[in-house]
Amino acid sequence: MAYTDCMQYTIRGIPPAIDHALRARARAAGKSLNAAAVTALAEGVGVAGAPRKRRDLGDIAGTWKADKALESALAALDRVDRDLWR
Repeated sequence: MAYTDCMQYTIRGIPPAIDHALRARARAAGKSLNAAAVTALAEGVGVAGAPRKRRDLGDIAGTWKADKALESALAALDRVDRDLWR
């Protein structure tokens, strides 16, 4: 990625989880931390390469079929153990 005519940013307050993930991404890609950060920002704002295809699940919405065995198993998860909630 060429950095001609680019802006300079200083970003503060990066949470440790983001720092670790970004550094791991840079190592895995063999890139500098700066290059990995620029790539992650570009992906995050939707300007990196080809746009990501998103799926809205509209093709399967409303197709749930009732299943007594599943409903029975899930009903067990809805029971509250009163002794645990004292």
